[in-house]
Amino acid sequence: MTHPSTTGPAPVLALRDVSKSFGAVRALRDVSLELFPGEVHALAGENGAGKSTLIKTLAGVHRPDTGQVLLDGAPVAFHGPGDARDAGIAVIYQEPTLFPDLSIAENIYMGRRPRRALGRIDHKATHNATAALMERLGVELDPDRPARGLSIADQQIVEIAKALSFDARVLIMDEPTAALTGSEVARLFGVVRTLREQGAAVLFISHRLEEIFEICQRVTTLRDGAWIASEPLDGMTEDDLVRRMVGRDLDELYPKQEVEPGEVALSVRRLTREGVFTDVSFEVRHGEIVGLAGLVGAGRTEVARAIFGIDRWDAGEVSVRGRALVNGAPSTAMSAGLALVPEDRRAQGLVMDMSIERNIGLTGLRTTVKAGLMDRGAERSRSLDWAVRLQVKYARIADTVNTLSGGNQQKVVLAKWLATGPRVLIVDEPTRGIDVGTKAEVHRLLSQLAADGVAVLMISSDLPEILGMADRVLVMHEGRLTAEIPRSDATEETVMAAATGRAAA
Repeated sequence: MTHPSTTGPAPVLALRDVSKSFGAVRALRDVSLELFPGEVHALAGENGAGKSTLIKTLAGVHRPDTGQVLLDGAPVAFHGPGDARDAGIAVIYQEPTLFPDLSIAENIYMGRRPRRALGRIDHKATHNATAALMERLGVELDPDRPARGLSIADQQIVEIAKALSFDARVLIMDEPTAALTGSEVARLFGVVRTLREQGAAVLFISHRLEEIFEICQRVTTLRDGAWIASEPLDGMTEDDLVRRMVGRDLDELYPKQEVEPGEVALSVRRLTREGVFTDVSFEVRHGEIVGLAGLVGAGRTEVARAIFGIDRWDAGEVSVRGRALVNGAPSTAMSAGLALVPEDRRAQGLVMDMSIERNIGLTGLRTTVKAGLMDRGAERSRSLDWAVRLQVKYARIADTVNTLSGGNQQKVVLAKWLATGPRVLIVDEPTRGIDVGTKAEVHRLLSQLAADGVAVLMISSDLPEILGMADRVLVMHEGRLTAEIPRSDATEETVMAAATGRAAA
């Protein structure tokens, strides 16, 4: 747990005792960091630890109040992102922003395409230069292909190629895997290893601890804006890193309470949506957490949407506490006591420009609207109550929800639906993209809900989460249920065998 030193070989980029405040909030406090050529360095910390401010300081968006940014061992002052880019520093964001109607090559060389005599653009040179970048990265992408329609993974490759076209020596990768499938993550990691072998310094930020241990050599941990440690990952465990991040032993990341299941709360019988899922049947009882596992594209989210009535099914039936639900009618599902926390909280779970208060209040309009008029006092009281219960961290309840961290946004979505008093709760990827401390809070909440008699159907691609929280595990493969595994028999091997079609139902 050594502090970055001033002796030894000079890092290509470093922060030395940097502090940054925004009003009364100290986002960074005497933080130091060293990035060396040929090394992938992880930046770890909970939401609000200061990671975003540190990234923006390295990228020239923010200037430190105190302390220094060092480039090749010498102090440097970036007056904007352009200065950082010219110094060879590039940031690859989770969701790249390309010009959709331009080709890959045109996006990479925007505003600086090679020209022939008389100033005409040299299309062949642009194509060849882009092809050379792709070959350097070991990726096959057609330089002339339009950016529109590219997957997030391919867009990130284009951004990395663009960074290399600027002769970037430092690549900062901010949650690059959050929206990627397993195979796409593997390809990205292949590119990162290639960059490391070619001498680039990479700063890697991820909430997925297993990825940090797979791809990185060293890690710097921040907590509440302060530097905690910079150390090699070799010899560390995930528990060690969690302890640095949260400042305490995280005894139970999966605090599952043992509850005796009650009567059947949700019954799904032979549910079919042509071309999407077929003959899906299962039950969830009061007090039970049932995990729904499977690979991306297996049809899990689509089943949840059909149960809730967002999408219509072609055959089968769904009932809540013995009451049959109307096909394609979410209002009926809500009236029956069903709630759905969707996978994409920003696009489907929240209205990002609306206040925290209004977002939580959206599901309670029937009780807070009287004679066509909104009872704002009742809405505020209801929203404050649930924000306090779920320990949402915010400045003012009237602030827009887009000012919150990812973990607190997820709590707002949960608050919105828990305020309806559901008897059946479906949660789709409940902890995706949130830090380990908040993840434990969400798990504790789900466990308490089950103890209070709520039936929980939890869809998750996080196998440890499924194994740690579920009383039973249902597994889907290519639109069909392939296994139902009791908690005592559920292992990564048994779940993955069923998820890949290697186990019979």
